[in-house]
Formats: sequence, C-alpha cells, structure tokens
Amino acid sequence: MQLSSFCSCKTGNINMGFPNFHSFLDSKTTQLRNSSFLDEPRCKKQVISCFTPLKTPNFPVFYAPRWSKQSLYNSKPFKTQDHTKQEVGFSKNAGKNKNLLPVRVKSVMGVSKVVENDDVAAVKMKDYDAIVIGSGIGGLVAATQLAVKGAKVLVLEKYVIPGGSSGFYERDGYTFDVGSSVMFGFSDKGNLNLITQALAAVGIKMDVIPDPTTVHYHLPNNLSVQAHREYNKFISELASKFPHEKQGILKFYDICWKIFDALNSLELKSIEEPIYLFGQFFKKPVECLTLAYYLPQNAGAVAREFIKDPELLSFIDAECYIVSTVNALQTPMINASLVLCDQHFGGINYPVGGVGGIAKSLTKGLINHGSEILYKANVTSIIIDNHKAVGVRLSDGRELFAKTIISNATRWDTFGKLLKKQDIPKEEENFQKVYIKAPSFLSIHMGVKAEVLPPDTDCHHFVLEDNWKNLEKPYGSIFVSIPTILDPSLAPKGRHILHIFTTSSIEDWQGLSTKDYEAKKEVVADKLISRLEKKLFPGLKSSIEFKEVGTPKTHRRYLARDSGTYGPMPRHIPKGLLGMPLNTTAINGLYCVGDSCFPGQGIIAVAFSGVMCAHRVAADVGLEKKSPVLDAGLLGLFGWLRSLA
Repeated sequence: MQLSSFCSCKTGNINMGFPNFHSFLDSKTTQLRNSSFLDEPRCKKQVISCFTPLKTPNFPVFYAPRWSKQSLYNSKPFKTQDHTKQEVGFSKNAGKNKNLLPVRVKSVMGVSKVVENDDVAAVKMKDYDAIVIGSGIGGLVAATQLAVKGAKVLVLEKYVIPGGSSGFYERDGYTFDVGSSVMFGFSDKGNLNLITQALAAVGIKMDVIPDPTTVHYHLPNNLSVQAHREYNKFISELASKFPHEKQGILKFYDICWKIFDALNSLELKSIEEPIYLFGQFFKKPVECLTLAYYLPQNAGAVAREFIKDPELLSFIDAECYIVSTVNALQTPMINASLVLCDQHFGGINYPVGGVGGIAKSLTKGLINHGSEILYKANVTSIIIDNHKAVGVRLSDGRELFAKTIISNATRWDTFGKLLKKQDIPKEEENFQKVYIKAPSFLSIHMGVKAEVLPPDTDCHHFVLEDNWKNLEKPYGSIFVSIPTILDPSLAPKGRHILHIFTTSSIEDWQGLSTKDYEAKKEVVADKLISRLEKKLFPGLKSSIEFKEVGTPKTHRRYLARDSGTYGPMPRHIPKGLLGMPLNTTAINGLYCVGDSCFPGQGIIAVAFSGVMCAHRVAADVGLEKKSPVLDAGLLGLFGWLRSLA
C-alpha cells in the first residue's frame, strides 16, 4: 500500500512541489494557493532542495537536457561554470545550447551549479553494467547492491525525487508518508532485516522508532485484536478471544515460525543462481527442503488443517489481506509466514523523519559508490537488438545503453508499454493468464487536532465493521496509519497525521467530468471519515485542518503504474509462489524487480526482490561466479514449475 511524491513539470515551467499521488492529484493549481506551496518551495526541509531562494514561481527548464559523463548525483568533481547570476541555477539559453546540463546535485539535500560539457556522445557510449528503470525501493536496492559489487549503474527516474511509492512530501508543516508507515526489514538481527542490510552495504544507518503494536484490528462482531510486538502477548490475546481454538492457533503459527526460521537462517541471494542455491542447500538442507515443501502452499489451506472456527479463519484472512490484498486462501504460505512472524521477531520500526528517508539514504549510498541517478528521465521504450535488451529510449529522444536493463516498473508497464508487441515473450503472456492486476487505492492524507485521538491510540489500525464478506470489496475495509504516534516531529505541535486508505478500482473513476470527479472524491472520502469517526475517533470531522484525497487515476498518473495497480493478484487459488515470475525474463539482458516479481508486495518483499536481482545480474556481468550449464538447467526448471501454476 504504497504511493509516491512528485514534481509536476509542464510546458517548460516547473510547477514546483513534491506532493504524493494526491498532492497534485488531478487537481488545479488553485487548490494549492492557500498553502503558499507555489510561492516559495520549502527548500530547508523539503525532500530535495532544488533551488536557491525564489522570487517567482515560474522557472525556465531544459526541453532537451544533455548529460555529461558525470551525471546527476555523481560523487566525482564536475567541471563547473559559474551561473550564480542566472535565475535559480537554470540557463536562460537552454533552448540555444542543447549540450548544457541542468543541475548537478551534490547530495540528497543540496544542489550545485549548472554544468556544461560538449561531450554528449560520451553518455550514449558510457559502459554501464546496468540501467535501472525507476527508483522504487526494489530498484534502488538492486542498484546499490550492484554498485557495492563494483558495477557501474545508472538509475533513471521519471520525477525529481527518488523512492517511487515510498516517498514523502511536506505541506503546511506536515511531513506525509505517501504510502504505508508499516516498516518491516529495519531490525538489527537475523537475515531478513533487508532494509537495514541494504543501507549498511552502502555505509548508512538510519535511526528508527520501534512500534509496540503492528496493527490494531477492529473487526465484525466487535472483535478487537492487537498484533503486539511481543509474540506471547499476541497469542495470549488471540487465544482469549478464541479459547476453544487455542491449540489450533499454536499449531498454525508454529508452522509459520518454522518457515520464517528457515528463511531467516539462509543467506538471501538469488534463487536463480545455482552456485548459491546449491551451496545453501548443502549448508542448510533441512531449511531448504522446508521452504521447497511450502513453496506451492497457501496460508488459508494450512490454517484450515488446524483451525475450524470461521471467525478465526476470517481474522487470518484479514492478516493476509494486509500483506497481499487477497484472502489467506490466495496468499502464499511463505509470504504470510514472513510477515506474520517478522512483526514479532524484528518488529515494526519507523524511520525517524519519515519513510522517504529510506530512498534518500539509498540514493546517497549509490552515488557514494560511483554510480548515478538521472531525474526527469522518462523511459518510453526498451531497446531490443538481436533478441537482447541493450538500452532504453527516453521521451526526449536520448538513447542510453548498458549490458543489462532492470525494470522496476510493473509487469504490465514493462511488457505492455516499454516493449513492442512482437518482443513480448510467450512466458509473459502465460503469466498474465494466471495473474491479474491487484486493485489500486483511494487514499486520504489528513492533519488533525491531537485531542481527537484517545489516549494510548495505536499507530496502525485495520477497520472492517459489519460484514466479513466486505473484506475484499472496494471501500470495504480501511487501513489507517498515524505515524505521529511514533514520531511527533512529522506534524506541527498539537497535531497528528492520519493516512487513510482503502482498495479502489480505476474503473470506478473513469468517464467522469472534472467537476464530477472532484465531487465524487469528496463524497467517498466523507463516507470513509464518517466510518472512522463512528468506530474510532468521535469528533474526527471537526478536527480536520488539512486534507488531500487521491484515487487510482492519481496513482497511474504519478507512479506510472498501469491502472494504478500494486502488483499481481492470482485469478484463482494459486499454487503458492510457483506462478510468480522471478527476476530474469525470457528476453536476454532484461530483468524485472519490484512488487510484481517473486516474492510479491510489501517493502520487505521488494527489497528481497532487489537483493536477488542484483546477485543474478552481477553473475551475468562477471562480478559473481556463474556456471552457464547449471544456469540453463535451473532456469529451465523454474520455467517448468511456473507452467504448473
């Protein structure tokens, strides 16, 4: 459940800001006038400080920027030319000198002078090991892991800040996470603390705040369950609600721990790389066989072996729904075990200053290791030469080349938009027969008066008031994050942030006039807020001081996600993870990373995807050991297993 922050750039003028999917929404700039957002960007605390103090909100922009050998965020010194007398660091002669570079950023929070270099061809001919399309967490983890191994990596980001659906934006003194604030992978122990490991690999450590409760569930029949960080406390509470199922509860979660412990004992790299895979098997045969046994199984089927109470099974459905936006019968057992146990093992740990700091830190580490990131680089197609991915083409006509191409876009965007129809492999067509696009979300960001929240309010809430059948229906269940419970610095004194989101289909928002679209947003948002006011926070409506609403159309527009989707969802009950595509594709040199690859959705899953992808690519470009014979056999085996799904 994650979204993103952006700068909207049109017709040569920057409409300066870093909103999320609904900040610029599909809205008019008049909606923002009261916030002084367009008058003077907040460069002191903004996601990225792009400009010197401004006198006017309109800035000339390069229509066709050309980049030198040392691109944006490069850590090496640039040959610079003094343009301090020019407005906000941009050239007034951009239209005349097509070789002039826009901005060179020293770090995530700083900007240098305009750089000029006539050697435009050097960019096209630069010997990159990998080009990564998109700077979501999966793409950034893959990029940084490769950079640490010595690869030359170029990340191409459509917008002006990193993070994809894990960004943040500031407005009226509030710092909003654009997606979920439930952060896995930030612990200091085990092998599944993948965000901690990814940051440590590039020499960065972030301060975090532990959350004592993962989620507080508010369910039909007044069932209230807190998923406490302490496992025994959680089990005791759940067993007190279902005393007749105590043994079944213990047996089901024991299986989850068995799978989690097996995963947590392994060094996590690419399961598509046979030297690593066989090495792990010989070191940890029992653990590997355990994972292989549960690979084709789903959580709902396993739960039903031990539990009979339909309401308890529905609660497990709700737990899995948060993980995968489907019920337990459709959630792979390995995915469910990873989250249901890690919430007690490593726990939820919120990064100080907001979720957007993760992407900023990874980007900084990427640059420190000699690789690059280009912003406002909109990839429109992947270049295929002799059945091999060799480069990308940008919207301004530039072509960039590398040994490998890694797409952090969704499968539908990668194979439906970035590739020509004749280049789409049969394997991808088969995948789309098994999986459909997961729903998008309607999301509301609000700033409210602190007194509206009862004492000891938990940070995260899941609300389904009346009927279990509404769990997976659009607008049926509501997820609420209140990150200021953990980090009050994100809001003005005496205020809290509420981020409310629920599943919604893009079809529900199409064919509307602008007036009807805006009106419908307000109607739907009002209904959701009314439900929360009745169930959790009396007086909520009157406490609202700031509100923005985003729809699936907003996700599609700003995140470049087909239909605003957040990964694949099985058409029917799947065979565990067998049908999920891995990082390699049927096109030589093209890899995928992110939430539409194994192991799926969620920040820890996409980080895992990034780690695996980097290892496989590193082997293919000669930075890790590889065996072509074993590779062919293993990849053939995985292809056969996917065909069984």
